[in-house]
Amino acid sequence: MATDLMAKARAGDGDAFRDLTEPYRRELHVHCYRMLGSFQDAEDALQDTLLAAWQALGGFQRRASVRTWLYRIATNRCLSALRTAGRRAAKEWSVPGTTAPEPTRLGEVVWLQPYPDVLLDGAVSAPGPEARYEQTEAISLAFVTALQLLPPRQLAVLVLRDVLGFHADEVAEMLDATLDSVNSALKRARAGLQQRVPARAEREQAPVAGSPAEQAIVAGFVRAYESADLDALIALLTDDVFVTMPPMPFEYHGREDAARFYASIVRPGRAVDLVPTRANGQPAFGIYPNTSTGARHAAGLLVLTLAGDQIRGYTRFENTVLPAFGLPGRCRPDHRRRAARRRWSSLPFVGEEGVGEGVQPLAVAVEAQVVLMRPAPVPHGGTGGAG
Repeated sequence: MATDLMAKARAGDGDAFRDLTEPYRRELHVHCYRMLGSFQDAEDALQDTLLAAWQALGGFQRRASVRTWLYRIATNRCLSALRTAGRRAAKEWSVPGTTAPEPTRLGEVVWLQPYPDVLLDGAVSAPGPEARYEQTEAISLAFVTALQLLPPRQLAVLVLRDVLGFHADEVAEMLDATLDSVNSALKRARAGLQQRVPARAEREQAPVAGSPAEQAIVAGFVRAYESADLDALIALLTDDVFVTMPPMPFEYHGREDAARFYASIVRPGRAVDLVPTRANGQPAFGIYPNTSTGARHAAGLLVLTLAGDQIRGYTRFENTVLPAFGLPGRCRPDHRRRAARRRWSSLPFVGEEGVGEGVQPLAVAVEAQVVLMRPAPVPHGGTGGAG
C-alpha cells in the first residue's frame, strides 16, 4: 500500500501524498512543538516540512522508513528556524488594574505556548526501545521549557534519542553528523536537562489525569480562585512553587514570592469564572473576569503543574492562545453552569454549552485543529506547494 502511494505521489498525485503523510502529521506537529516551544511556530515548521517532503520525493531512496525520513526533514527545519528566526520578544506587565510585584527573576523562555490535549490523541506514538522519558512527561510544560534552554543541536539529539527512541546511528544520519558527535551531544544534553528537570524518582509526581486526587486539587483551586480566597489559594501551593507568565518574563519562585504575586491579582470583591480544559497533559483553565456590565472577556489561559496533593506551578498565557483550545473570547453570565464546569473528568465539551459564545464541542475543536495542520492541496503537476 505504502509503495503504491509513494509511486503515485512521485507522479504528482497530491491525494496520494496526503495519504502517505497523514499518519505522521500529528506526531510531527508535537515533535516541532517540543523543538520550538511554540504552538504557532510548530504549525509553520510542519507546513515547511510537508512542502520540503513533497519537493524531495524524487530523491527519497527508501534507506529509511517514510516516518524516519519525515522526522529528518522536520528536525532540520526546526534547527533552521532556531538558527535564523528571532524568537517572540518579551512583553511588559499587562495585567489590567495591577502593578507588577518585584519578580524573583526574569525568565528566558518567553515564547513558550501551551499545547491542547485534544490534539495529543493519535499524536503521541509509542517510542522506540531506547527512549528514557514517558511520552506524557515529555510534553509537560516543565519539560518543554527545559528543552528550550539547551543548545539547538543538543536539543535535537535528546528529543530524537531519549524521547522518540531513535537509535544513535539513525540520529547521526538525520543530522549528517558522526556517531561520536551525537553521543557527545546527548551526554551534554542529559546533564543540562537534569539540572532543570530532576529525575522522576527525585520529585513528587502529579496525580493521574482525571483521577479523584487530581479532581480534588483542581476543585480546591477553582473555589479559592473564583472566590478570591487568598489564604486558601496559598495553602494549596508547594514550598518550591513557581509562577510564570510568558510572554511576560516575570517569574515568582517559592511560596513567599508567589503569595506576593497572588495578592496583586486576587483581591476582595474581584470575581472571575474559570472554564476548564487541558494543556500539555495538565489541568488548565480559560480565565474570564467579571465586569460591572456583566460581560466576561477572556483574560488568558492558566495551566497548573501538580505535585502530590498540591500545586507546584502556575503558568499564565495570553488570551491569544484560547482559539487553539476551542475557548471563546467572551463568556455569558450563567452561574448555574458553574457546578457542571467543575465536574472535571466528565466534561464532554471544551466549554459547556451556554457558557460561552462560540464554544465548540470537543470533536469540532479537534477537527478544526486538524484542518489547521493540513497542507494546502498539492497541484497535480508535481511542482506545487504542500503548505
